Amino acid sequence: MEERKKKVTKLPSKSVHQYDAYIERQNRKKQRLTRRLILYAIVVALIVGSMSIYHFNQRALKADKLEEYEQLEQQLADLNQEETDLNNEIENLQDEEYVLEIARTNYFFSNEGELIFKLPDEDPSY
Repeated sequence: MEERKKKVTKLPSKSVHQYDAYIERQNRKKQRLTRRLILYAIVVALIVGSMSIYHFNQRALKADKLEEYEQLEQQLADLNQEETDLNNEIENLQDEEYVLEIARTNYFFSNEGELIFKLPDEDPSY
């Protein structure tokens, strides 16, 4: 399409020139405001994004540390139980009757007049 010619011309007056300058200043102000708002939005988005990434990394680290803590707590409980068992074994080994009972069952020691028969552990095949 061919361009249409303007049928209305502006009169070169001072007030028209001032109005055009005013409109141009307003447009530049709007453009600067828009650019500033976009810049601020980008800065805020970067800050929020970096804080979110940091937050999720910290949550993952906390979960790992909590899991490690629970494993160590379980290990500590097992070691405490083992210590208790070993202390009980020490007390029992100081008792002469307990030591003699272990010697009879494990090493086939006998009292005077006793006979020990060792039976096979396997079941008969018949």
